[in-house]
Amino acid sequence: MFVLTADEIRDVEKKCFASYYSEADLMLKAGTGCFNEIVKRYSDRLVNSTVSVLCGNGKNAGDGFVIARLLYAYGADVKIVLCDKEPAIEEPLMYYNQAASSGVDVVPFTNECLNSDFVVDTMFGIGFHGEARAPFDRIFELLCDYKGEIISVDTPSGTNSTTGEVCKSCVKADFTIAVSTLKYAHILPPASSYCGDTAVIDIGIPDDCYDGVYINTIDFQQVKNIFPKRDKNANKGTFGTLLNLCGSYAMPGAAVICTKSALKTGAGLVKLTLPKSAYPLAASHLVQNIFHPVSENDNGTFSAQSAQEILDDIETADCVAAGCGMGCNDDTKAVVDSLLKNSKAPVILDADGINCISDHINILKDINVPVVLTPHPGEMARLLSSSVSDIQSNRINIAKKFAEEYGVVLVLKGANTIVTDGNEVFVNLNGNPGMAMGGAGDMLSGMIGSFVAQGISPFDAAKAAVFIHGRCGDITAKSLSMRSMTVCDMLNTLGTLMSEFE
Repeated sequence: MFVLTADEIRDVEKKCFASYYSEADLMLKAGTGCFNEIVKRYSDRLVNSTVSVLCGNGKNAGDGFVIARLLYAYGADVKIVLCDKEPAIEEPLMYYNQAASSGVDVVPFTNECLNSDFVVDTMFGIGFHGEARAPFDRIFELLCDYKGEIISVDTPSGTNSTTGEVCKSCVKADFTIAVSTLKYAHILPPASSYCGDTAVIDIGIPDDCYDGVYINTIDFQQVKNIFPKRDKNANKGTFGTLLNLCGSYAMPGAAVICTKSALKTGAGLVKLTLPKSAYPLAASHLVQNIFHPVSENDNGTFSAQSAQEILDDIETADCVAAGCGMGCNDDTKAVVDSLLKNSKAPVILDADGINCISDHINILKDINVPVVLTPHPGEMARLLSSSVSDIQSNRINIAKKFAEEYGVVLVLKGANTIVTDGNEVFVNLNGNPGMAMGGAGDMLSGMIGSFVAQGISPFDAAKAAVFIHGRCGDITAKSLSMRSMTVCDMLNTLGTLMSEFE
């Protein structure tokens, strides 16, 4: 599914108007589609309920007038609430007159309009930017205290559909119905947290109207198609060797999690190279992989000398995953630099592996093998000498530009994780806040490394791992709860989940 900016969807609609449907036709399709989605979600709750359809004086109000007429016919007690002026644009005016002629009450906005069971927000849609002017500023403030259900059409009023910014007292929807495609407001913070549950309706715009370069979402079938069928004559060598350079005395669990997730997702052989002091605990939790304990410094992290000890490990690997629980100091920086300079196989850099190159990031430009970086916003901020708020306010553009400049696949983690190779951009929509815990990133790194070791391209491996990781989190949360779930619970779910992609 595409994700478009406001200008991009306007261009798509212009092409549709020129060749297929009139603006009035498309407005009717949008309003009818929204009505159907509202009925699908709320069904019998709508009958005899009170519904206030809040309308501005732009084109988004046209959808609202159609919705009001159809909800009235369905059995709801509906009012069209004019928040500013009566419609003056031809198409919305036509549907306004139809709704009024059908018996729908039309009233100016007053505080009493919010004494309803439902509010349908069609004040702005994708047209909002900046701050709310009067009278909308007051209406937005009143909606902050509204106790019923708020349904927003396209994007909640007060959100910038292109940047994801929100205004003061932005409308916070319980349910948002995106028309035709998702918009950036649905996937970028802070606007994404104002959308509530989001559904997308298809209003029949033909495919040839979408001829731009858009970001895309990752979906199940796309991921399933990434995995080849397993040859019945395969052996462990068929599915590759993954080398994990992970762990330290203080963080052996990161190495365990990364290794377990790689084994659960099908790598033929996993070798865990780790500091000697981390070996006893890791070995007590792992039985299937190979171990290579190497020399360490006084902090219990890889020593600079260990870089020489692991050269043979690097030489025989089909992929290397490095950084989970590694620690960041001069010694580990030397190990990561040696890895990047000597590896002949793709490298997955996570956590401290990323931190180890943050002060000499240009090393990435001199590497001849594919590299996947998996930073969370804090690590991304360190890479760019920026702030987390700056990263979060421009996630898509920052991720794409970074991947393009440094020639890497970038996985910018967080809600709606972004995966890009600098050309294409994909966003992942599954996952949940229960996954916001230590170890979840280690699990993801092991999965990406496993898929790359099996011969999947780094970009496809990253997309597949991010999607499956999120799906695993959702299944685990449903079984347990977002508050109680652990990474170990997710690992227990992962093996069975992989059967969906065989």
